[in-house]
Amino acid sequence: MYTLFIANKVYSSWSLRPWIMMRELELLFEEKLVTFATGSNWEAFRKFSPAGKVPCLHDGESVIWDSLAIIEYLSDRHGGVWPTDPKAKIWARCATAEMHSGFNHLRGTCTMHVGLRIKLKEIAPELQAEIDRLNELWCEGLNRFGGPFLAGEKFTAVDAFFAPVVFRIQTYGLSMNPQALAYVKRMLALPSMQQWQTEALREKWREPGHEKTALAAGEVLEDKRMQP
Repeated sequence: MYTLFIANKVYSSWSLRPWIMMRELELLFEEKLVTFATGSNWEAFRKFSPAGKVPCLHDGESVIWDSLAIIEYLSDRHGGVWPTDPKAKIWARCATAEMHSGFNHLRGTCTMHVGLRIKLKEIAPELQAEIDRLNELWCEGLNRFGGPFLAGEKFTAVDAFFAPVVFRIQTYGLSMNPQALAYVKRMLALPSMQQWQTEALREKWREPGHEKTALAAGEVLEDKRMQP
């Protein structure tokens, strides 16, 4: 059986990607959640990950320690990770790679925090440009391949990689066009996304660094988490 190491569900966008892909594929795996610590997580995470980061997948003697590498590893062993249509598959790989390496202003300003609802104090031009690109990219996929998911009728890796962005849109109330917003609502309604959110809101520990980054973005309108 697979073992997937992740960190706090309220914060860890990278952990969400392989977790939700494996849930949507209905793969059996053992989840091991190792909480973020204040300061460096290097020593704790190095116990299971060569890079000292999450997520990390263990499969017998094989250790796969990057979210995109985990997706490709699963793709070698299971159908359904990528679209079967060649054009949709090419597009999905490109969009996934763009998310994996880009959208840095979105990441920096709108850190993932499933528990809070925040009104941004400002939207810098660089952030707005990435929100515009997000709208453009999602609508391109939905229109080209017919939806309801980004690369066609089934949830695939490209949806998994944008799942943390869906939570960011909910947290910060980012303005999306109607088609993109409808996709956000579909994603949030998925049982796998609902499970992640429910378990995130039940987490009682707080990591000051992640909390500080979220609070710096703007005014907290609501905290939906259980109180510690």
